[in-house]
Amino acid sequence: HVQLVESGGGSVQAGGSLRLSCAFDAYTPANVRMAWFRQAPGKEREGVASLASDGSSIYANSVKGRFTISKDNAKNTLWLQMDSLKPEDTAMYYCAARRGVWLGSLTASTYNYWGQGTQVTVS
Repeated sequence: HVQLVESGGGSVQAGGSLRLSCAFDAYTPANVRMAWFRQAPGKEREGVASLASDGSSIYANSVKGRFTISKDNAKNTLWLQMDSLKPEDTAMYYCAARRGVWLGSLTASTYNYWGQGTQVTVS
């Protein structure tokens, strides 16, 4: 089992920045695919950024060049740096994981561990 706890959400003006954190437990293996998803009211959950088990990353077109996903295994933390935020980035953001050696994926069904979410509001 992989426990995930997100933090760092909040309210920010358009053009601003936020950094989301996802703490995972120390027993999480190195071979794990992790990702950030978001869900706005009335919309489906959308993949934002994914970090494959080999460290490579993929991004949704809507956030390319603005968001950066990274992981610090020593701190047991996954990050999402969000710059140049837009009102359409407003959503609940979730951290997700799947153990094993995997390529990156922005499809929710390919993950089996989820955090509780952290709200991001851009006005």
